[in-house]
Amino acid sequence: MQEKILIVEDDVPLASLLSEYLTGQGYKIEVQHRGSDVKKRVVAGRPDLVILDLMLPDISGLDVCRSLREGWRGPILMLTAMKDDVDVVTGLELGADDYLGKPVAPRVLLARVRALLRRSSSDLNSEMIEVGPVTINVPGRSAYLDGEPLDLTTTEFDLLVLLARRAGRVQKRNILVEELRGINFDSFDRSIDVLVSRLRRKLKKHGDLIKTVRGLGYLMAHSATDVSS
Repeated sequence: MQEKILIVEDDVPLASLLSEYLTGQGYKIEVQHRGSDVKKRVVAGRPDLVILDLMLPDISGLDVCRSLREGWRGPILMLTAMKDDVDVVTGLELGADDYLGKPVAPRVLLARVRALLRRSSSDLNSEMIEVGPVTINVPGRSAYLDGEPLDLTTTEFDLLVLLARRAGRVQKRNILVEELRGINFDSFDRSIDVLVSRLRRKLKKHGDLIKTVRGLGYLMAHSATDVSS
């Protein structure tokens, strides 16, 4: 079955270019030039991924992202002019999974799209992971906190799995960036820090299971008793 991608981009030539390129790569593409109807289109069309421009003529892409995350957990790839990383960080905090700066290199876009779609599909193994109050069903892409379902985006889930699989071991920021985004680490890339912050919030009172190791990266403790004050 063809995977469906919704492109939300008001630049008509760019939207056409991306649509043509991704169609040629075997994806089913829909294009939306305005942000106001995106949520309805996502609910009705159930795309596998949304490519979302942050600069739209009628409503901010950040507002669109916020609205989508009220009930949709599919991957969101932001497009941005990258003039100010504040918008990028805000988008990540609102639930976007990744971002690309303009001008967009089609091959880089394709790599990001493939990575996000691959991670959002079910794994083929039967792995179950338990770390303290957290239980993760890897093939089912579901996670539970004290027995209650965790509402996680694609990338939040993937980060949780990476940290939980290696509980008790420090994971360097550059390795996490490369594994989650498939690109070389940029010392100014704050995406992992924002993602960890989002994940901690969703773990609520157990958020301190994920420890910051200054100058290195992050570590997930085996249990609350392993978390230093």
